[in-house]
Amino acid sequence: MAKRKKKIDLPEEPKKKTLYTNKLTDAQMEALEGVCAMKNWEPYEVDYARFAYKGNKVNVVGYNSGKLVVQGREMEDFVINLLEPEILGEARFGYDEVYHPEWFELHAGMDESGKGDLFGPVITACVIADKPQIDEWVKEGIRDSKKITDSRILKLDKIIRATKGIAVETCFCGMRKYNELMAKPRANLNLLLAWQHSKSLTAALKRKRAPWGMLDQFSKQDLVGRYFKDSDFDLRMETKAESDPVVAAASVVARAEYVRYMEGLSKRFGESLKKGASAQVKEQATQILERFGPDAFCEFVKLHFRTAYEVVSDAGLLDKLPLKPPPEKKEWRR
Repeated sequence: MAKRKKKIDLPEEPKKKTLYTNKLTDAQMEALEGVCAMKNWEPYEVDYARFAYKGNKVNVVGYNSGKLVVQGREMEDFVINLLEPEILGEARFGYDEVYHPEWFELHAGMDESGKGDLFGPVITACVIADKPQIDEWVKEGIRDSKKITDSRILKLDKIIRATKGIAVETCFCGMRKYNELMAKPRANLNLLLAWQHSKSLTAALKRKRAPWGMLDQFSKQDLVGRYFKDSDFDLRMETKAESDPVVAAASVVARAEYVRYMEGLSKRFGESLKKGASAQVKEQATQILERFGPDAFCEFVKLHFRTAYEVVSDAGLLDKLPLKPPPEKKEWRR
């Protein structure tokens, strides 16, 4: 009779940790949020959170209190690689420079603000900087302006403009001029935007030479490049180019200029004007038309927007402000 094998109890492997918590400073929180954004992780909403991102098998939540929570199957790798080395001190530099060394070369960065907003102009900005200035900006947490509050935007704009050895230029039209240009036959916003980018880039290059530049791509065509086809300047384009810290700086400058312009419009209106083209924005546009009349309407609103036409049409004032009817909305079918 065969002997019964004795069962051997093997030592259990330690369970893999899936939760990490820590207390970070404001600067560390700023840096960590920038890292998550540059990894193109998906942002999501969490109550009382300053930011929250879903990554590859890991979730990162930074609370307003300074508490950090990292949770998921890849939590340990994230903590070891990005947090523990001096808790984000040089980690962000290491991550950027290893994978994108060109971001830390002398170059120009270009971005715009206001393109999708009913109120206020479209503003382009160009920033030219070299490695010492870029390193300083990364430490300050300068990143894509869409991820930063307006108050913080204005503070970062001051930091950028006060940095020695850089060039900063913006370009935009007043609202009357903007609407006049966009009302011309065959007017196109991307063509106007390309012209503005060429003006801000040309002005910046006169102040500080750079061999190449990165533009946050807004069109499939190389519309801005046409203005520099006879020069040796290397203009590159990428979608989501704000990961480049110099493009991020341009994003901040453009947004700050837009915020200041909007503050002026809001003061004139009597309350804070909303951004975008939502139902609330449409309601405010209706109030502007009622309060200031058709002639002054163009000093607040981009008249080529569908929302502007709807507001004027609903008020029965197309005879006094003859806007071009927008194209019919397309019905999407599966």
